[in-house]
Amino acid sequence: MRPRATNLLFLLTGAVAVAAVALALSLGGDDSTRSAGAQSTPAPGSPAAGGSGGGPASVADIYRRVSPGVVFVSVEGGGSGSGFVIDEDGSIVTNEHVAGDAERVSVRFDEQGDPVEARVAGTDPSTDLALLKVDPSDVEGGLQPLELASSEDLQPGEPAIAIGSPFGLQGTVTSGIVSALDREIRSPNGFPIPGVVQTDAAINPGNSGGPLLDGQGRVIGVNSQIAAGGGGANSGVGFAVPIDTVKEVVPQLERDGSIDRAYVGVSTSEAPPRDGALVRTITPGGPADRAGLAPGDLIVELSGRAVRSPSDLGQMVLTRKPGDTVQVVVQRDGDRRTLRVTLGERPDEAPQG
Repeated sequence: MRPRATNLLFLLTGAVAVAAVALALSLGGDDSTRSAGAQSTPAPGSPAAGGSGGGPASVADIYRRVSPGVVFVSVEGGGSGSGFVIDEDGSIVTNEHVAGDAERVSVRFDEQGDPVEARVAGTDPSTDLALLKVDPSDVEGGLQPLELASSEDLQPGEPAIAIGSPFGLQGTVTSGIVSALDREIRSPNGFPIPGVVQTDAAINPGNSGGPLLDGQGRVIGVNSQIAAGGGGANSGVGFAVPIDTVKEVVPQLERDGSIDRAYVGVSTSEAPPRDGALVRTITPGGPADRAGLAPGDLIVELSGRAVRSPSDLGQMVLTRKPGDTVQVVVQRDGDRRTLRVTLGERPDEAPQG
């Protein structure tokens, strides 16, 4: 069983601290108010143990092979970030908080290369993912897609490598390890993103949207946020949206441009030493409220699948659609109760309070 995460309140943007920890989105290399970086280890070019299913590879070898598929993303109005190519048809993944609703976006494949015009094909604020499209014929030398791994079988301690454009410094590589799994961070619209990969590979403003790689150079996540200590410095705690979420989201964005997300209408936390998701608040009039859930209920099962943590619950709901009816098993006052919840459509912003 994977170690469970403490359910912290992470803040997007700004230098506000919660229990002396603030979470900042790496929005752009030119934003001096964002968190500054910390050196990661081992240093680029040192040997890194291979991930599951392969032998050792050096960070230098991986960088030479993978970096042509990592891009600098520039947004009209001054924002910037990173992204990476996923197919030969011109699909590029980045963060929603990088691309947003921008009318004009360009990408650069080489620090000395000319910008290539891109369009925003779709965004999903709930997972902080965006899909860009470029014309492959506009890319000198052709597109070099990155190989996508699976985040399901990751283990803490495995190698982790980040490539991106921190502070606008395109082609920067840092390395470290997978520090933890199943973390939960806040999306740009305020809803939790479950199943997040934590790493100590240095991630800084401008890395957002770039790939987190395993020891074979395969993508295991999309670098999205950092936890910063006093003064906004990188503390060696970074977070990446898992690649399995990307695989689920991108085809929908390519088809529809957006995703209608299912909504339960609860906020939850962990309740050690018990497994489950402890209901803290209920949105009045929401699906959970109508179904009879109450604060203090411990959600232990959803449609026959065990719920070990709030992150588990979030991942299960992400795979559902508005209008689906699910059976939710809760523990209340020592008894187990089964409630039928008809999922609603997630609002544009998470309710406050």
